Amino acid sequence: MTDSALARWERRTAGVLAAASLLFLASYAVLVLGPGLPGAVRDLCLAVTCAAWAVFAADYVVRRRLSGQRWPRFVRTHWLDTVVLLLPLLRPVRIVRAYERVKRRHGRPRFALHARVMLYAGVSTLLLGFAASLAVYQQERDAPGATIQTFGDAVWWACTTVSSVGYGDMAPVTPVGRLVAVGLMGCGLALLGAVVGSFSSWLLQVFAREDENGGGAGENGGRPPGSFPGAFDGKG
Repeated sequence: MTDSALARWERRTAGVLAAASLLFLASYAVLVLGPGLPGAVRDLCLAVTCAAWAVFAADYVVRRRLSGQRWPRFVRTHWLDTVVLLLPLLRPVRIVRAYERVKRRHGRPRFALHARVMLYAGVSTLLLGFAASLAVYQQERDAPGATIQTFGDAVWWACTTVSSVGYGDMAPVTPVGRLVAVGLMGCGLALLGAVVGSFSSWLLQVFAREDENGGGAGENGGRPPGSFPGAFDGKG
């Protein structure tokens, strides 16, 4: 009964939380990128940011109550939700849970499921990179000796960091900026790993099906040696 109530709550609030996440990110972006905005606009954006965070906090409290767990156990078993509540800019990383659910499924997943995971993880990586760019730009733009002085610099830094390329031409110098960098490295690798893992799993399943379908046509399934399953056969 408790699990059912919690599942119903999560289904009903999914859209609200998604909208609150977008509003939070948008209002925060306006605050960071528009330092010269009128006071009324900045106050409105700040109010939207605080209201969105209040929605996250209310959802966290309600889910703890519906779970039937005490606070210490709930915080321990839902550590990612706790971190995201304290650092709302990390909300895109919650999509990792979708990848974990896919990995725990039994049987042969359909391609649509793999495509969904890759799409979710890819979009989450973009949102996470954008959020990290905002946070680093806010911290670095006025710091002495900073190499990240424009939002474009911050976006370039986020791209090289999340992809683990790390050219080294730009790096945060403030403590908060470096903390954001550490978080982006870990989350980015996890999300990109989900994309690569899902794509690789889908390819292996395609090759396995091709081998099964052509298993009776000879040692190589009726294909010339060295050819790949699904490759063009030269016709058309």
